[in-house]
Parts: sequence; C-alpha cells; structure tokens
Amino acid sequence: MHPHHVDLVSHWRIAAPVETVWAALCTPEDWHCWWPGVCAVHTPRAGHAGGVQQITWATRLPWPLVIEIEALEALRPECLRGRMRGPLPGQGIWLLRPDGLATDVTCVWRVQLATRWMRGLALLLGPLLRRAHAGVMRAGCSGLARHLGVAAATSGDS
Repeated sequence: MHPHHVDLVSHWRIAAPVETVWAALCTPEDWHCWWPGVCAVHTPRAGHAGGVQQITWATRLPWPLVIEIEALEALRPECLRGRMRGPLPGQGIWLLRPDGLATDVTCVWRVQLATRWMRGLALLLGPLLRRAHAGVMRAGCSGLARHLGVAAATSGDS
C-alpha cells in the first residue's frame, strides 16, 4: 500500500437496465431516498456533468462525514468521473456496463491520506477505510436494488 493514498474498489450487479441504474446514480439529490447513510445532499454549484454535490453521510463516528464531489466527466451511460474534497480528497470513477438485462457497476476511488497523522497510520488506516467503504457500498447496492424493485449483488469490495 502506498502511504499517501488508498484505493477503494467496489463491484455491483444490479438486475436493471443500464439506463435505469445510470439515472439513479446521476441524481445524487435523491440518494437519501435509497442509500442508507446519506443524510443530505446539497448542490452548491450546478454544471454540465452534474456540478458539485455536497453529501453528508452518517458514520459510526460521533459526527457526520461531509464530502464535496465535483463531477468532471459524464459519458452516458458508461462512465461518471469526479473529484472529492473534504477529509479524504481524491478522484473516482463509476463504470457501468450492460450485461443482458442487468448492469455491472464498478466504482473506484483513490483517496489521499492528506494529513501527516493519516500517512503515519497508513498501514492501519488503509484496511479500516476499505472496510468502511465496502459497508457503505454494500448498503448503496442493496438500497438501489430495493428502490428499483430488483435483485442485486456486490463482490470484490476492497
């Protein structure tokens, strides 16, 4: 593991057409309706690829996690790419691939261990971040499937 960043990878398989999954992922202002842990979404700036979304997440910590995601690229219905600001800045990409009547989704975020104490605890912090991210992503996959009324599975969360 690199002491300055952590890669967070998740795979979803949603039994819904790619356009349906794309529409749900491209409307973060509605995530709180189906993604457990999303408390609020605020749009401080709109833009061509989705603008900037400020998302407040409930965490196991005694305070919420607030991140800002700026949409950098949206290639319908295949790819969403963004930059995250906040306690764990980084970049990420969502890749959607139709597979029959289902959609395979891969999400990859590379978050920076931005502070000296984080880098000093990289060997401990990396696995904790991956475990926490995997739980959040499993909840998102399950929540989206319930919202769409379809089956879903996650795999390879790291």
